[in-house]
Amino acid sequence: MDDIFGQRYHAVRFDWGLPGALATAADVCVVVDVLSFSTSVTIAVERGMQVFPFAWKDERAASYAARLGAVLAVGRLEATHEGSVPAPSLSPDGLMECEPVPRLVLPSPNGSTISAALQASGATVLAGCLRNASAVGRHLARHVDDGRSVAVIAAGERWHHDDSLRPALEDHLGAGAVLSALVRIGHGADLSPEARAAVALWDATADQLLSTLHACVGGRELAAKGFSADVDVAGALDTSNVVAVLDNGAFTKARP
Repeated sequence: MDDIFGQRYHAVRFDWGLPGALATAADVCVVVDVLSFSTSVTIAVERGMQVFPFAWKDERAASYAARLGAVLAVGRLEATHEGSVPAPSLSPDGLMECEPVPRLVLPSPNGSTISAALQASGATVLAGCLRNASAVGRHLARHVDDGRSVAVIAAGERWHHDDSLRPALEDHLGAGAVLSALVRIGHGADLSPEARAAVALWDATADQLLSTLHACVGGRELAAKGFSADVDVAGALDTSNVVAVLDNGAFTKARP
């Protein structure tokens, strides 16, 4: 039965959250968290930072950063003080403007947790988003050509009342954009039905991407908190050729 849930009869797979990521058991996994984690990782790595994901945002994160000699990312609201340079945070827009640091610890209960669990399972872990969707697709194509299985994992969000998974449209679209790149390269026949459905959603929405991101629940949540600029930065399709890979606990630039 586990084989059925893992989509193992297809080289290219799609699923949601930590349970879906572990069920697919793919050789190479892409974590997609469009409005925060994976976009932030991509921007930071593109700017020369090593990014250490961490599941908790409490004193454990501060201790971890201290052991690494790294800077601990702050919350979006803490990142900017009037008249000052933004501190590194989970804000994609803020990470475009802040002073780069050599090492950054990025706490994230969703993206970081999924990334760490996948690396512990032996998978190669990549960060995918709208900004680098085609670059990630090209990278995945080489793995498929070499006979490896790949999975694109939409991180989703959490419901506040019970901490259960809340599927997020922006992550579904980000995953669809990555998978669509694989289809364009010629791997459409390798996709599972779940992956094909993500591509179909992307194809139906791509021409109204920014308006959809701003209107969806995640975009409205950020706008209500004063972070509409994060949606614009996250929605800048294919503006980056950087693929971030998790290696020895840190995301760095993957080799071409």
